[in-house]
Amino acid sequence: DEKAEQLKVLANQSALFAGFSMVVLVESNIPDDIDIVLLTIFGGVTASVIALMLISTLNSTYMLVAILRYDCVNRDVPFDEFWRKRCEPDWKLALRAFSYGVPLFMLDVALVAWCTFWDTSNFWISPLVVTVVSVVVTLFWYLRTERKWIGFLMTSEARVLTRGMSMIDRRSSNGSATSGPSAKILSNRKGKKMGESDHSDDSLNLSSLAVGKLSKSEKKMDFEKN
Repeated sequence: DEKAEQLKVLANQSALFAGFSMVVLVESNIPDDIDIVLLTIFGGVTASVIALMLISTLNSTYMLVAILRYDCVNRDVPFDEFWRKRCEPDWKLALRAFSYGVPLFMLDVALVAWCTFWDTSNFWISPLVVTVVSVVVTLFWYLRTERKWIGFLMTSEARVLTRGMSMIDRRSSNGSATSGPSAKILSNRKGKKMGESDHSDDSLNLSSLAVGKLSKSEKKMDFEKN
Protein backbone atom coordinates (compact mmCIF):
# COMPACT_ATOMS: atom_id res chain seq x y z
CA ASP A 1 0.00 0.00 0.00
CA GLU A 2 2.83 2.41 0.81
CA LYS A 3 4.55 1.91 -2.54
CA ALA A 4 1.24 2.08 -4.39
CA GLU A 5 0.39 5.43 -2.80
CA GLN A 6 3.83 6.79 -3.68
CA LEU A 7 3.41 5.76 -7.30
CA LYS A 8 -0.09 7.25 -7.47
CA VAL A 9 1.13 10.61 -6.18
CA LEU A 10 4.08 10.72 -8.58
CA ALA A 11 1.95 9.65 -11.57
CA ASN A 12 -0.77 12.20 -10.81
CA GLN A 13 1.61 15.11 -10.30
CA SER A 14 3.62 14.27 -13.42
CA ALA A 15 0.46 14.03 -15.51
CA LEU A 16 -0.64 17.40 -14.13
CA PHE A 17 2.62 19.08 -15.18
CA ALA A 18 2.49 17.42 -18.61
CA GLY A 19 -1.09 18.63 -19.10
CA PHE A 20 -0.20 22.20 -18.13
CA SER A 21 2.73 22.18 -20.54
CA MET A 22 0.54 20.91 -23.37
CA VAL A 23 -2.00 23.65 -22.72
CA VAL A 24 0.79 26.25 -22.76
CA LEU A 25 2.01 24.95 -26.12
CA VAL A 26 -1.44 24.89 -27.70
CA GLU A 27 -3.06 27.99 -26.20
CA SER A 28 -0.16 30.46 -26.26
CA ASN A 29 -0.71 33.59 -28.34
CA ILE A 30 2.47 33.71 -30.43
CA PRO A 31 3.10 36.95 -32.42
CA ASP A 32 4.00 36.64 -36.10
CA ASP A 33 7.18 38.69 -35.85
CA ILE A 34 8.64 36.87 -32.84
CA ASP A 35 12.34 36.03 -32.86
CA ILE A 36 12.87 32.53 -34.30
CA VAL A 37 15.53 31.64 -31.74
CA LEU A 38 13.21 32.46 -28.83
CA LEU A 39 10.39 30.51 -30.45
CA THR A 40 12.64 27.48 -31.03
CA ILE A 41 13.85 27.47 -27.42
CA PHE A 42 10.26 27.78 -26.19
CA GLY A 43 9.13 24.80 -28.28
CA GLY A 44 12.09 22.68 -27.22
CA VAL A 45 11.69 23.38 -23.52
CA THR A 46 7.95 22.71 -23.63
CA ALA A 47 8.46 19.42 -25.46
CA SER A 48 11.16 18.42 -22.95
CA VAL A 49 8.85 19.06 -20.00
CA ILE A 50 6.09 17.00 -21.57
CA ALA A 51 8.51 14.17 -22.40
CA LEU A 52 10.03 14.03 -18.91
CA MET A 53 6.66 14.12 -17.17
CA LEU A 54 5.29 11.44 -19.47
CA ILE A 55 8.27 9.21 -18.67
CA SER A 56 7.57 9.70 -14.98
CA THR A 57 3.82 9.11 -15.38
CA LEU A 58 4.11 6.02 -17.56
CA ASN A 59 6.80 4.38 -15.42
CA SER A 60 4.79 5.01 -12.26
CA THR A 61 1.61 3.69 -13.87
CA TYR A 62 3.20 0.47 -15.06
CA MET A 63 4.86 -0.13 -11.70
CA LEU A 64 1.54 0.48 -9.95
CA VAL A 65 -0.15 -2.12 -12.16
CA ALA A 66 2.68 -4.57 -11.44
CA ILE A 67 2.34 -4.03 -7.69
CA LEU A 68 -1.42 -4.56 -7.83
CA ARG A 69 -0.78 -7.89 -9.56
CA TYR A 70 1.63 -9.01 -6.83
CA ASP A 71 0.42 -12.14 -5.05
CA CYS A 72 -0.01 -10.99 -1.46
CA VAL A 73 -1.31 -14.41 -0.32
CA ASN A 74 1.32 -16.89 -1.40
CA ARG A 75 4.25 -14.48 -1.57
CA ASP A 76 6.47 -16.82 -3.58
CA VAL A 77 8.84 -13.88 -3.94
CA PRO A 78 9.18 -11.49 -0.97
CA PHE A 79 7.86 -8.05 -1.82
CA ASP A 80 11.12 -6.34 -0.83
CA GLU A 81 13.00 -8.50 -3.32
CA PHE A 82 10.34 -7.97 -5.98
CA TRP A 83 10.52 -4.20 -5.52
CA ARG A 84 14.32 -4.10 -5.47
CA LYS A 85 14.82 -6.21 -8.59
CA ARG A 86 11.83 -5.26 -10.72
CA CYS A 87 10.64 -1.81 -9.69
CA GLU A 88 13.37 0.19 -8.01
CA PRO A 89 15.33 1.17 -11.17
CA ASP A 90 12.13 2.41 -12.83
CA TRP A 91 11.11 4.20 -9.64
CA LYS A 92 14.42 6.07 -9.58
CA LEU A 93 14.07 6.90 -13.28
CA ALA A 94 10.54 8.24 -12.76
CA LEU A 95 11.58 10.31 -9.75
CA ARG A 96 14.63 11.68 -11.53
CA ALA A 97 12.58 12.60 -14.61
CA PHE A 98 10.12 14.46 -12.38
CA SER A 99 12.92 16.32 -10.59
CA TYR A 100 14.36 17.45 -13.94
CA GLY A 101 10.95 18.39 -15.30
CA VAL A 102 10.03 20.82 -12.51
CA PRO A 103 12.77 23.44 -13.18
CA LEU A 104 12.21 23.06 -16.93
CA PHE A 105 8.53 23.79 -16.33
CA MET A 106 9.48 27.02 -14.53
CA LEU A 107 11.74 27.92 -17.46
CA ASP A 108 8.79 27.26 -19.75
CA VAL A 109 6.67 29.68 -17.72
CA ALA A 110 9.30 32.40 -18.17
CA LEU A 111 9.53 31.72 -21.93
CA VAL A 112 5.75 31.95 -22.29
CA ALA A 113 5.88 35.43 -20.80
CA TRP A 114 8.57 36.54 -23.25
CA CYS A 115 6.65 35.11 -26.20
CA THR A 116 3.28 36.49 -25.15
CA PHE A 117 4.44 40.07 -24.47
CA TRP A 118 6.71 40.27 -27.51
CA ASP A 119 4.56 42.84 -29.36
CA THR A 120 3.67 45.05 -26.39
CA SER A 121 5.32 48.39 -25.63
CA ASN A 122 8.01 48.08 -22.97
CA PHE A 123 7.54 44.36 -23.41
CA TRP A 124 10.55 43.43 -21.28
CA ILE A 125 9.05 44.59 -17.93
CA SER A 126 6.32 41.95 -17.50
CA PRO A 127 8.36 38.97 -18.74
CA LEU A 128 11.26 40.08 -16.58
CA VAL A 129 9.04 39.92 -13.49
CA VAL A 130 7.84 36.44 -14.47
CA THR A 131 11.45 35.36 -15.09
CA VAL A 132 12.58 36.56 -11.67
CA VAL A 133 9.75 34.65 -9.98
CA SER A 134 10.60 31.54 -11.99
CA VAL A 135 14.28 31.78 -11.03
CA VAL A 136 13.43 32.19 -7.33
CA VAL A 137 11.12 29.17 -7.37
CA THR A 138 13.73 27.09 -9.25
CA LEU A 139 16.46 28.01 -6.75
CA PHE A 140 14.16 27.14 -3.87
CA TRP A 141 13.41 23.81 -5.55
CA TYR A 142 17.07 22.90 -5.98
CA LEU A 143 18.51 24.36 -2.78
CA ARG A 144 15.70 23.30 -0.45
CA THR A 145 13.20 20.69 -1.65
CA GLU A 146 15.22 18.62 -4.12
CA ARG A 147 18.42 18.79 -2.09
CA LYS A 148 16.66 17.70 1.09
CA TRP A 149 14.49 14.86 -0.22
CA ILE A 150 15.89 13.37 -3.43
CA GLY A 151 18.69 11.43 -1.72
CA PHE A 152 16.30 10.03 0.87
CA LEU A 153 13.72 9.00 -1.72
CA MET A 154 16.37 7.39 -3.93
CA THR A 155 17.70 5.20 -1.10
CA SER A 156 16.15 1.75 -1.12
CA GLU A 157 16.51 1.22 2.65
CA ALA A 158 15.59 4.80 3.63
CA ARG A 159 13.24 5.14 6.55
CA VAL A 160 12.30 7.70 9.16
CA LEU A 161 13.42 7.04 12.71
CA THR A 162 12.50 8.86 15.88
CA ARG A 163 15.70 9.71 17.64
CA GLY A 164 15.85 8.05 21.00
CA MET A 165 13.27 5.34 20.37
CA SER A 166 15.70 2.81 18.88
CA MET A 167 17.80 2.72 22.05
CA ILE A 168 14.71 2.28 24.21
CA ASP A 169 13.50 -0.59 22.07
CA ARG A 170 16.90 -2.25 22.27
CA ARG A 171 17.02 -1.95 26.04
CA SER A 172 13.50 -3.23 26.48
CA SER A 173 14.24 -6.25 24.31
CA ASN A 174 17.36 -7.01 26.39
CA GLY A 175 15.35 -6.73 29.60
CA SER A 176 17.37 -3.81 30.98
CA ALA A 177 15.75 -1.43 33.39
CA THR A 178 14.90 2.04 32.27
CA SER A 179 14.07 5.08 34.29
CA GLY A 180 12.98 8.63 33.88
CA PRO A 181 11.47 9.73 30.60
CA SER A 182 12.58 6.55 28.85
CA ALA A 183 10.57 4.36 31.17
CA LYS A 184 7.53 6.61 30.81
CA ILE A 185 7.70 6.45 27.03
CA LEU A 186 8.15 2.68 27.07
CA SER A 187 5.15 2.25 29.37
CA ASN A 188 3.06 4.55 27.19
CA ARG A 189 3.89 2.50 24.11
CA LYS A 190 3.05 -0.74 25.87
CA GLY A 191 -0.23 0.75 27.03
CA LYS A 192 -1.17 1.71 23.50
CA LYS A 193 -0.43 -1.80 22.28
CA MET A 194 -2.79 -3.16 24.94
CA GLY A 195 -5.55 -0.85 23.72
CA GLU A 196 -5.29 1.85 26.36
CA SER A 197 -6.20 5.37 25.28
CA ASP A 198 -3.14 7.39 26.18
CA HIS A 199 -2.70 10.77 24.53
CA SER A 200 0.57 11.64 26.22
CA ASP A 201 3.01 13.58 24.04
CA ASP A 202 6.09 12.49 26.00
CA SER A 203 7.29 10.41 23.06
CA LEU A 204 7.73 13.63 21.10
CA ASN A 205 9.95 15.19 23.76
CA LEU A 206 12.89 12.92 22.92
CA SER A 207 13.12 14.44 19.64
CA SER A 208 13.34 15.05 16.14
CA LEU A 209 13.28 12.95 13.04
CA ALA A 210 16.43 11.37 11.72
CA VAL A 211 16.74 9.99 8.23
CA GLY A 212 18.13 6.47 7.86
CA LYS A 213 20.25 4.90 10.58
CA LEU A 214 21.27 6.77 13.71
CA SER A 215 24.85 8.03 13.64
CA LYS A 216 27.36 7.17 16.39
CA SER A 217 27.04 10.64 17.92
CA GLU A 218 23.23 10.35 17.98
CA LYS A 219 23.41 6.91 19.62
CA LYS A 220 25.82 8.32 22.22
CA MET A 221 23.50 11.26 22.85
CA ASP A 222 20.52 8.91 23.29
CA PHE A 223 22.50 6.71 25.69
CA GLU A 224 23.60 9.64 27.85
CA LYS A 225 20.11 11.15 27.86
CA ASN A 226 18.37 7.92 28.82
